[in-house]
Amino acid sequence: MVITRRLTYKNSIFAQTLKRKAKLMLDINFNHTLDIQLRFSDIDKFGHVNNAAYFTYYDLGKTEYFSEAYPQVNWKKEGIVVAHINVDFIQPIFASDSIAVQTAVTEIGEKSFQLYQQVIDTKTQEIKCVCRSTMVGFDLENQQSVPLSEDCKKSLCDFEGRDLRRRKNEE
Repeated sequence: MVITRRLTYKNSIFAQTLKRKAKLMLDINFNHTLDIQLRFSDIDKFGHVNNAAYFTYYDLGKTEYFSEAYPQVNWKKEGIVVAHINVDFIQPIFASDSIAVQTAVTEIGEKSFQLYQQVIDTKTQEIKCVCRSTMVGFDLENQQSVPLSEDCKKSLCDFEGRDLRRRKNEE
């Protein structure tokens, strides 16, 4: 209800951001899927995957995504770190489930980009969990955020098959 009221303010930055995010969430095409092997240690005493294990799955998905989408990166010079992460657990994962992590970049700014991931059941295609992360370009030597390289932006856009860069008037 609060969101509905705020969206009536067509020119507010908040309303524009919500509209852009809502459109992106509906328009996500996952070009990267990684099958995940469940481990015995992932299962808690309730018989389902412990919520802490999901972050390992998302890290594996990110690592493989970058190795395919941006293989030329020199990780000793160009860092990308997680600045914010938000996870919604939707359905439990059980030891007998077959799962995969799907990963996509949905938006690219000057210093950061939005990464959307979801864990799915590969047999039913049901979404088990969703994760939204803000990833930031990072200077490892000086320990501070830096603009993303044009090479990084281009590689991610090419991999996703469309221009995801925010325009100046959208930021």
